[in-house]
Formats: sequence, structure tokens, C-alpha cells
Amino acid sequence: MGFRAVDRFVEDAGGLWKKAPVGDGMAAQIELDGSPVRAAKPFTFMNASGRMVGELVRFFKIPPAGTLVVSDDIDLPLGTLRLRHKGSSGGQRGLESVIAALGTSEVPRIRLGVGPKPPRFETADFVLSRFASAEEEPVADMLARAADAVRLAVTQGLEAAMNRFNKVSG
Repeated sequence: MGFRAVDRFVEDAGGLWKKAPVGDGMAAQIELDGSPVRAAKPFTFMNASGRMVGELVRFFKIPPAGTLVVSDDIDLPLGTLRLRHKGSSGGQRGLESVIAALGTSEVPRIRLGVGPKPPRFETADFVLSRFASAEEEPVADMLARAADAVRLAVTQGLEAAMNRFNKVSG
């Protein structure tokens, strides 16, 4: 879901994906309000995505607080967005990897609600499964709101995005 949201953000901003200058993945550079913004999609296993994030942050000399991680969250109801300045990984292994690679939990993030996980599913199977046709509309709405939240966080600050999007659920 993080990839889909970042794809939407980059597409809406008119950006194009290229091979990242470091690490295993893709990167895009766009300009918003006269400032360059970089987006990335690690091609490592999700549980090791911090490796590429760490390499890019060091390569571009970006402080951890200047990053924004977008990831799914099975503990949030489908369609819900949660933006935070910092915090634990909440068990999300990709975010856990980013926190470890950057050496701090003070990493801004947007979590995309994809839950709840049905009891019969293993977590990995659930997050890799397709959405039911009835879920596609809430998912599309959430992705549009997530792209808007990224844009607002980048242009006006995370606090502005939190004030607007943390109150709205799917």
C-alpha cells in the first residue's frame, strides 16, 4: 500500500521513476512549491526496506526527521490514515527496518489502514493478498487521501497534514 500511495503522489506531481542513485530500488525527484522533493521505493524485501532508506538518507544528507515513511497498518481499519512525527514501529517490519537503519524512532510516517486482519490469515499472507471487490473503492479513496497527505506534509508541514487527515477515516 505504501508503494501505491507514493506512486499516486509522484504521478499527481508529474514525476517519473528512475533507478535510485544508491540502493536497490526506484527514486523520483519532483519540485513542489519551488523545492526539490525525493520519493523512493525500495525493492528489497519489505522487512529490509530500511537498508535502501538509510543509503538514500546518507547519500542526500537528509535528516531522519526530513523523511516521510508511508506504510500499511493492519491494526488500523481499512481506509484510515494516521500521521505521526515519531514512535515505535507498532510491529510493522518495514518501518522497524527503517527505524533501525536510521538509528532513531523520530521518523515521520503515514500509516494506511488495511485492517482488521481476519483470524484465519497469517500477517504476511493478509498484507500480500488482494482486496475484495467491495474494498476497492475505500482503498482508492484512501490512496488519493494519502497522496494528498504526503503533498500537504511536504509543502506545509506534517502538523498541517496531521490536523487535516488524522481526523478523517475511510
